[in-house]
Amino acid sequence: MERKSGDLLFGLLIGGLAGVVAGILFAPKSGKETREDLAKGAEALLAKAKEEYDRAVEASRRTYEETVRGIRESELAERVEEMEQKIKEVSKDSAGRFKRALEAGVSAYKETGSDEGKG
Repeated sequence: MERKSGDLLFGLLIGGLAGVVAGILFAPKSGKETREDLAKGAEALLAKAKEEYDRAVEASRRTYEETVRGIRESELAERVEEMEQKIKEVSKDSAGRFKRALEAGVSAYKETGSDEGKG
């Protein structure tokens, strides 16, 4: 985007200068009038160049912000996926531990209950 804006700005400057030179060469005016016209032309050209520069800066700023926002959103999405995976793994592990503990408790209860019945 910056390259295109720079090319446009350069084109405006060259075109403006060419117009000024052509105006000087073909205008049947006095030196004072020609200088005034040159000053007005230069001011207008400078104003246009500043306008284009401001537009290019604003477009660059928007592009930068959108890019940064996109990067942050994609990084956030990746982190959320990683966390989801970790939660699934921890849940499976916890469920397995709980099941083993429950089975051990039931087994111990059965052994204790069967030992009490024998005695």
